[in-house]
Amino acid sequence: MASSLARSTGVVGAMTFISRILGFGRDVVLAVMFGAGPAMDAFLVAFKIPNFLRRLFAEGAFAQSFVPVLSATRDQESGDDVKNLVAVVSGTLGLILLAMTIIGVVAAPLLIYLFAPGFAENQSQFDLAASLLRLTFPYLFFISLTALAGGILNTYGRFAIPAVTPVLLNICMIGAAVLIAPMLSEPTFGLAIGVFVAGLVQLLFQLPFLIRLDRLPRPRWGWADAKVRRILKLMLPIMFGSSIAQIMLLLDTIVASFLASGSVSWLYYADRLMEFPLGVFSVAIATVILPSLSARHASRSTAEFSATLDWALKLLMVMGLPAMVGLYVMAGPLVTTLFNYRSFAEHDVLMSQYALMAYALGFMGFSIVKVLVTGFYSREDSKTPVRCGVISMISAMAMNLIFVGVFIWQDWPAPHAGLALAGSLGAFVNAGLLYRYLRASGAYQPGSGWGLLWLRTGLGCLAMALVLHFGAAALDVWMARDALMRVAWLACWIGSGMLVYFGILALLGMRPGHLRLSHPDTASPG
Repeated sequence: MASSLARSTGVVGAMTFISRILGFGRDVVLAVMFGAGPAMDAFLVAFKIPNFLRRLFAEGAFAQSFVPVLSATRDQESGDDVKNLVAVVSGTLGLILLAMTIIGVVAAPLLIYLFAPGFAENQSQFDLAASLLRLTFPYLFFISLTALAGGILNTYGRFAIPAVTPVLLNICMIGAAVLIAPMLSEPTFGLAIGVFVAGLVQLLFQLPFLIRLDRLPRPRWGWADAKVRRILKLMLPIMFGSSIAQIMLLLDTIVASFLASGSVSWLYYADRLMEFPLGVFSVAIATVILPSLSARHASRSTAEFSATLDWALKLLMVMGLPAMVGLYVMAGPLVTTLFNYRSFAEHDVLMSQYALMAYALGFMGFSIVKVLVTGFYSREDSKTPVRCGVISMISAMAMNLIFVGVFIWQDWPAPHAGLALAGSLGAFVNAGLLYRYLRASGAYQPGSGWGLLWLRTGLGCLAMALVLHFGAAALDVWMARDALMRVAWLACWIGSGMLVYFGILALLGMRPGHLRLSHPDTASPG
């Protein structure tokens, strides 16, 4: 089991890494060709709305509620029962999504007013955002069905295909930006077309693999089906609980729409940089352990359930903590190297750097939440994460208003960074509450070796931060370099940071065996 989980995590991480690299390529193209301004802000809001709903329904609520039910059906019932479940779920979900898509397209102006009310002050920007949303909203329909297919494949251990599927979104958007956008009077319409096409392509890509598994659904309406009702019952609270970070990002967009032009774009580019390690490490670990935790809960293996969760958190600590430190210390060079070309000016670099540093502070909070929520959803407990999410969202919104207000009052040039900082602190509130409830319920008991792990990773991150802080040049030096020199120096310092970090871990006695998933009756090596 341990080697299987490690291999699966590695596969998902590797596929996600490829997707994120292409995602960086996509964002570089967007920054260079469109920069940060009213039109780009309009497109990003039009893309964020269906993307937010995708994470809410598809990757969040649906995946977290469908996979445990499908896993239990596969393990305890016949193959025909599994096919029936897939058929009624796909038919019911598909019709609901189709209705939502039609409503979303018709009500596009209302949605823009709800999610970016500040655009109403600029009628041309508001109208552009509404028109773009009519093109991007159908993405929700396609990508949610793609998530259904991915959930089936993950349940049967086919992690690579769902993990690599997002690559197609990046390819389609890059192609649309380069080939379609220059031909249009308003280039951002090309990006919206790319989003629409990407949703369809991702769904079609997964169908042959479902056929190979003999699990391609023949959709039919099944609202009254007991398992569909069970999934829907789980989904409603999970929609909020598992996607609290995304809700916060949208609330940030609402506030940012009232700030300086470009604020939405600066937050977007900073968030994309933080999402890279979040997807490679945190989401990969959470995706892999969900079926395993569901199986452990179904078999009432409490000790193995706790051991699996403990292994995931330790692995997250070793890989995520240096990523957080690196994002913070190297925020300026990262933004400069990736985005500071043509339309993306030096002012945009500084504003995005401030936002990235604020997001970086909450990286471990966001990461821990990703892993801990699987401990609840695998046990079909969706109410507790909602309580934690509500508390963290309220606290983050209060901090939003305080930080942005103080920054504006003090005439600080980047009030939008207050939004990122509030979201980061809210993520830690959420993580702390989730951890507390898991401990109180007895579902999770930390294994041995945590104290030594904190010492080793803490010293390793401190050494890495010092090397990067004093070694990397000032931001104006990075801006003066050409693209190839920037990339070479960034690769050099990232490599140096990793070498220092893992070198310190090795000097302090840490070995790969310390991160193996041990049998619950066996003490972890320290």
